[in-house]
Order: sequence, then C-alpha cells, then structure tokens
Amino acid sequence: MHLSLPHFLNLALHIGAGIAAIILGLALLLRAKGTSAHCRQGRIVVHLTLLVCATGVIGSVFFRFVPLFAVLTLLVSYQLLSGWHAVCTKAAGPNRIDALLAACAAGWAFGLLPALLAAETGVVAYSTMGALALLLAYDVARWCFPQHWHATLWRYEHIYKLVASLFGMLSAASGNLLRVGQPWSQLLPSLLGMAVIAVCIWREHHARSRAALSPPESDWRRSLR
Repeated sequence: MHLSLPHFLNLALHIGAGIAAIILGLALLLRAKGTSAHCRQGRIVVHLTLLVCATGVIGSVFFRFVPLFAVLTLLVSYQLLSGWHAVCTKAAGPNRIDALLAACAAGWAFGLLPALLAAETGVVAYSTMGALALLLAYDVARWCFPQHWHATLWRYEHIYKLVASLFGMLSAASGNLLRVGQPWSQLLPSLLGMAVIAVCIWREHHARSRAALSPPESDWRRSLR
C-alpha cells in the first residue's frame, strides 16, 4: 500500500514514540516508585504516550480509519490523562478537569459506536469499549465517595490507569505486528497488564500497611542521623 509523505511521517512518529514509551514504561515498572527519578521519567512516558495518541487521532481522521485502533486510542488517552491528573489532585478527589475528561471520553465513545456497529468489529473492540464504560462508571461514582477515601484511592487509580495505558499500547502494537493468532495477540497483552496491575496494587497496599504498623521513630533516633 502506497503511503503519502504526510501519512508516512505521521506513522513513523506514531511508531517511534510508541516504541520509546513502551520500553521506558516497562523499565519504570521495575524501578522504585515515588522518587524524583520516577516522577521525571514518568512525565517523559506520559508525553511520549500523548504523542502516540495524538498521531493516532491524526491518522484516524486524515489517513485511515480503523475502528479498533480508534477505540484503543480513546481508552489509552482517557486512562493516561485521568491517571496523570490523579497525581495532581491526590486527597482532594475529582474536580472539574476530571468531569471534563469523562464527558469528552463519553462523547468520543458515543461518536465511535455507529462505526463499530457498522464495521462488525471483533471481541477486542467491544471489550475495549466495555473497559472504558466500567472506568467511566467508576470515575462518576467516586464523586459520591467520602472525602477521606481519596487520600488512599488516588494511588491505586494512578497505578491502574497508567499501567493500563502502557499495556493498551502494547496490545495495539502486538495486534499490528502479529497478524496470526488474533484476537489473542491483542488480548494477551491486556490480560498480562491486568496481572501486573494486580501485583503493583498489592505491593502498594502491603507497603502502606507495613508503614502504618511500624512504630514511630523516636526523637533521639532521628537526632543520630
């Protein structure tokens, strides 16, 4: 298939940013969390992923519309921005930016629904849309949560949404590169991502529980440092 120069450049930028975001994101999973290096490298991953999503939107609108990848772009974009914003709000809970993100994602999803139905897309597209619907339902419900819940929940929301964005990109990449074994070539990265999310959330919960049970350090011990 012949590609025009703008299409080729957009595709090259999309693939290059995606490879860099996936490699750096996977490396970030193995490093200590909450450090200045984690925050700095995390911002790089977020910016690279935003570039992947932006070029994905450009490709869908101006060059070649593929319903499945349009839905994946929507899900990754929403998870990324919502999960990133959770670090900004923390214990304060959702605000107007969260409401705007959810409204835009819901509108985008309804706009894509006729194309999905007309194209008779497979299980991956519908499961992706279902994952988005569940995430939006949770994000709407958290407006009703007691205020003190958010001091803990924001950490798990950040983990889920950012790691899910990473494995969403990996799912899209494997679906493009591995033409055989579909839809499992796209579903397996998502299943792996859920397992990684479960481990990360368990580790975060375990670390917080252990810190809560540790006796406070006495003044004389602190003075020895």
